[in-house]
This record gives sequence, structure tokens and C-alpha cells, in this order.
Amino acid sequence: MEYPLKIAIIGAGYWGKNLIRNAASSASVSLVYVCDLDLRLLERARSNFPFIKTTCDSEDIFKAKDIEAVFIATPVVSHYKLAKRALESSKHVFVEKPMTETSAEARELIELAKKNNLLLHVDHTFIYTGAVRKIKELINADELGEIRYIDSERINLGLIQPDVNVIYDLAVHDLSIFNYILKEKPMSVAAFGKSYVTQNRENPVEEMAHIHLEYPSGTMAHIHIGWLSPVKIRKMLIGGSKKMVLYNDIEPTEKVKVYDHGADLDFKSETPSDVIYRSGDVYIPALERSEALAIEISHFADCAVNGKPSLTGGEEGYEVVRILEATQKILKRNR
Repeated sequence: MEYPLKIAIIGAGYWGKNLIRNAASSASVSLVYVCDLDLRLLERARSNFPFIKTTCDSEDIFKAKDIEAVFIATPVVSHYKLAKRALESSKHVFVEKPMTETSAEARELIELAKKNNLLLHVDHTFIYTGAVRKIKELINADELGEIRYIDSERINLGLIQPDVNVIYDLAVHDLSIFNYILKEKPMSVAAFGKSYVTQNRENPVEEMAHIHLEYPSGTMAHIHIGWLSPVKIRKMLIGGSKKMVLYNDIEPTEKVKVYDHGADLDFKSETPSDVIYRSGDVYIPALERSEALAIEISHFADCAVNGKPSLTGGEEGYEVVRILEATQKILKRNR
């Protein structure tokens, strides 16, 4: 196998069009096929990129001998079936988040990929952003000290999904970031959610939710996700014993700010309960500016061609799905 990796993309909708655009301009992959059930989406793809082949039948892709990898950007309910079919057809897989609906499905895909010596990659795009990589770099260098807490807010107005709740739609991003920047897995999870707009629908979904995670080291993390906010907010606050980080993904340039702020007990005081508050400098680190999806596609191709493990492989996808699954059990129990 060599560059460029010949690929096909199944799903040309909201996220699929971004994959198509980045793949078409990448030197690491060669976009051969695009598949979708919607003829209008295929026409749009052909109009923008006349060199690609299009089809409404995914079997055309699985049977194509020149296709080496399949990108899947379809509703989560179809991820398992399509990814399994691709792996059975000896093709590497790049699957949109979340990896699957259940951890059992995710585990089966992992084992199938291992059996067939194929790459299984999960599209946790934020891991490839300059902002998240810089945060991990700061944590690894111990600039923040012990991570005490992470508080994340990811809210906007819509889009209310027909098949999944807001946790499956938005919390995936936060969970994948937590798993990447922290060196441990959560030992407990709590979840709370409410359905307002869709509560009288046959299949209501939670449009607002909160997730609380506890880690063995003592770190606690909170995620607030919602589809019912009048404004779009994408903020993550990471509190360390030495410094704190504010990550605001809405900011066009200053996405990451590092605060030399904190609070500690004053052990020199005659009163041991006295607290010292530190309010030092704030600095804005330089970040990689390349589009995350372009970096991710190049990484995927490198792993597939050279037999390397992916930064966001099947195991990483499985861990996120495992947490998602736990939240759904809690929500179901509390309904």
C-alpha cells in the first residue's frame, strides 16, 4: 500500500461534505467514490469535484477492488453495519463519532479490524486541533500541576437530532478530549437530562443534559450540553494546582489562555485555615493553525500506509461509547 491512499466516502451530508472537501484537496489520499442515498447530495459533490464517482449503493464501494479505505459519515445507527462490511471487505475504516451505538458493537469492530490487520480510526476531530494539542502539551509538561477539575459547556440552538439525544451528539467531543488530555479513565459517571421540545413525540430525546465524571486521581469533570441555548458557547475551563486554562473554541485567534491564578492554604500563617489567592500573569500560547480535519486525514493515511496505530483508534472510540452507554442507562432509570 502506498500514497495516495484510495478512499471512498459514505455520507455526503452535514459532516460528509467537510470530509469530501478535505479529502479532495489532500495529497495523502485520493478520493475515488462518494456514496449517499440522496441524489441531490451526490449532484452537489459531483458539481464541486467532477473527478469523483458517485453511487447510491454502498455495496459498489465494498466490492470495488481499487478502494483501500472507507470513510463513514452517516447517522450513528448505521455505523456498525457499514464499518463491519468495510472491514469484511478488507478496507481500512475512518468512522464519524460516535463510533457505534453500543460498546458491544465497538468491541466487535475492534476485534474484526485486528483479525484482518486493518486500521479502525474514529473521527474525534478535536484531538487534532492546535488548541487541544497545546492543552495536552501543557499538562504533560506539568505546567498546570495536578488537574483538579474540568468544567465544559457546549450549548447552542439546535440542531435537534431525530435519532440520538444531545449527549450522543455533543458530549462525544468533550469526552474524547478528556480521555486524550488526562492519563486516566473515569471511575464513576452521573447524568441528568430533560426533554422539552420533543417530550410529547413518540421518540423523545433529551435536549439538555449534564454529565459529572470522577477520576481516580481526584479530578472531577462536568459537561453541560444543550440544543436550547440562544447563543453558541464552546468553553472549557481546566483548573490545575499551579495554573488554569480557559479554552474557548468560539474565539477566532485566542482560543487558549493560560492563567497563573490559584488558591492554596497558607501554611506559614498562624491560622492554618487561611487561604492565599494567587492572581498572576495571563499568556496566550501560539497554536497550530492548520484545519484539524486535514491533519486528521493525513494522520489516518500515514497509519494505514505504514501500519501505525491511530491516535484516535478503535480503543479510544470504545472508551467514549462506554461512557455514553453508561449515561443512557442512568437517564433511562430516572425517566
